[in-house]
Amino acid sequence: IDADHLDTWGSVEAYEAAFAQFATTVEDFVVVSADDPGCGRLVEQITGPRVITAGFAASAEVRAVNIAVVGSRTTFTVQAPGCEQTEVELAVPGRHYVADAVLALAAGLELGFDLTGLTAGLARFTGAARRMEPKGEVAGVRVVDSYAHHPTEIAADLAAARSMAEGRRLVVAFQPHLVSRTRLFGPQMGAELSAADVVVVADIYVARETPDPSVTAELVRAGAGPNALSGGPVANLAQYLHDLVRPGDFVLTLGAGDITEVGPALLELLESGTNE
Repeated sequence: IDADHLDTWGSVEAYEAAFAQFATTVEDFVVVSADDPGCGRLVEQITGPRVITAGFAASAEVRAVNIAVVGSRTTFTVQAPGCEQTEVELAVPGRHYVADAVLALAAGLELGFDLTGLTAGLARFTGAARRMEPKGEVAGVRVVDSYAHHPTEIAADLAAARSMAEGRRLVVAFQPHLVSRTRLFGPQMGAELSAADVVVVADIYVARETPDPSVTAELVRAGAGPNALSGGPVANLAQYLHDLVRPGDFVLTLGAGDITEVGPALLELLESGTNE
């Protein structure tokens, strides 16, 4: 429960209260992260349903240990009451997917499903659209697209991208989403993006809001360090990246706006070999 959508909720307190209000509608059980401070505060407010904790912490009722991320795959061992320790393999990369998986396992076990069947089901999950979604590889340049638009999501996706890149130069193109979110989190977004080898920050995707001349993508670019680049309008970003990348690069396009169109456009340019 990480502060977000404050343009709608107005405050962190109101945002967190919405989760507590939802929890009161649950009759049986709620599975929450054992690692997130926001979830910890939520647990203190839940009085009706049974609470099951899952995650990485030693206090978790259902716990993931021995986590390994190699390339585009992740393995971990699950520990759960009444079950033998079992290894789980995921066809998606990153600790954040392990966090999701162990929450799902906790829910499945509470519903009475067999751990072996649950782990087999998780192994068949190959990801969702716009969540570290491979777009293709042309001329030695691999392109992946993801929806991350909040600092926590950016950090998770960059960690996964490092594993997927397997030593390649990591080039990240990011489009900030919403003026209000950029105002609140711009420098933090930049700080998380700085984990890439090359950072390109496009103009803000304004969406449903009104532009504010005092809030620009520069808030993010400056936070990413002195070597981060300004990519300008997304309409020109594919060509910008085409002129920037080199064979062997791993390119990650990030953001909840129309930057999702940039990866395929970049691949088309690479396919045609054009510089125009």
